Formats: sequence, C-alpha cells, structure tokens
Amino acid sequence: MKTDIDIHNHSHFSFDLWLTLIKSHPEFKAKRVELFSSFFEVKKPIDEVAKVVKYYDDLCNSINEVIGGNIDAFEIYLLILNSLEVDLKQIHKEQLEEFYRRSEDLFLKYKPVVIFENLHQLFDEIKNQGKTINILSNTGFIKGKTMRKFLMSENLDQYIDFHIYSDEINCSKPNPQVFQEVKNLIKNQDLDLKQILHIGDNPIADYKGAKDFGFSAHLLTHKI
Repeated sequence: MKTDIDIHNHSHFSFDLWLTLIKSHPEFKAKRVELFSSFFEVKKPIDEVAKVVKYYDDLCNSINEVIGGNIDAFEIYLLILNSLEVDLKQIHKEQLEEFYRRSEDLFLKYKPVVIFENLHQLFDEIKNQGKTINILSNTGFIKGKTMRKFLMSENLDQYIDFHIYSDEINCSKPNPQVFQEVKNLIKNQDLDLKQILHIGDNPIADYKGAKDFGFSAHLLTHKI
C-alpha cells in the first residue's frame, strides 16, 4: 500500500493502528474463539461462538465510537458469555484475567500483519526530520499494554514518542478528549493544531474526529 501522506508540511504524526498500520493475523481470531470456547467450557457449537464474538466485538466498537467512552474487554467477555448461556455467577474476575493472559500469548504468537508498506522507512524519514509520532488507537479485546508488546516485537516502538489507547484513558475516538490528549502529550506545545496530522482508516472516528478537533487528517483506504 503506497500512500501520499505529506510528511514535509506537518510536524507531528498521529497514527491509528487497526486497518491503518496493521491487520489481524489470518488465523488469530479463529484460534481465540477456540480458546474462549474451551477456557469457559461453552456448550454451544464453535461457529455459533464465533458469530457471537464477532457480534459483540462490532457492537461494542460502535457503542464506543458513538458514546466516546470505552467498554472494557472483560465486560465484552461477560456479554458474550451471557449470550452463550454461560452462568455468570460461576465466573470470577481472576478467570477473566487468566483468559486475557492466554489470549495475549496467542495474539503474540499469531501476530498482526503490518499492511502499511515500508512503514519503518516512513517512520525513519519522519524522525530524521526531527518530527514526532504517536499511536492513537481505540481498543476492544486487545488492550493497549498488549499492543505495546507487539510494537516492541516489530521494532516499531523505537519511533513512537507516546501511545494513547482507549482502554487506558477510558475514552474512544472520535471523542474530542482523545485528540486533546494527543495535543497535551506533544513536547512542542507551541505547535499549531494544523501542524498535527492524524492518519487513520475510519471516516468518522479518525478523519472527522481529528478534523472537528482542528487537526489535519488523512484518510487511508487499503485494499486488503
């Protein structure tokens, strides 16, 4: 995927992650459904479990975008389990934490695929011009702490000045508070808002959200 991002006329670059820089490993979601089903001893067929997982993943993402808050991964697990007729009275927080640890191990084994062509080269060019970069991502099943581990494993963390994940600030794009957090964390506080470019694939959460706040914005459309 080649892009026409203008790195010369901006001073700070804010990147979305999912479907902007990366996409899921082709096997990961199926493996996670299998893990979920066996770990919580779900009695439903695996294809039904997969449908329910996808339904609540999509629904919670949409709710986060509309409300601007953040539904915790554990809350999503419980919604799925309830829908699959698992008795929630038998579920303890320690189990949810253990499942997350196992799903994180799975995620780092079946790592996301970098879809942004020549990403290291682009980040190199930005940093060589003395400019700064952040990651700004809404999260669902995968928490920010796990994304940091992945970015370190890809040697991308070295380029990133700061990370903002919705589960860590309890706030999701396009909520203006998210973009305010970007502005607050940039070292050069004298930057004009238009000097800050947010890059993402979502027309509402990324493009309109950034534009409405006053940032410059670039909408990516991958063919994947």
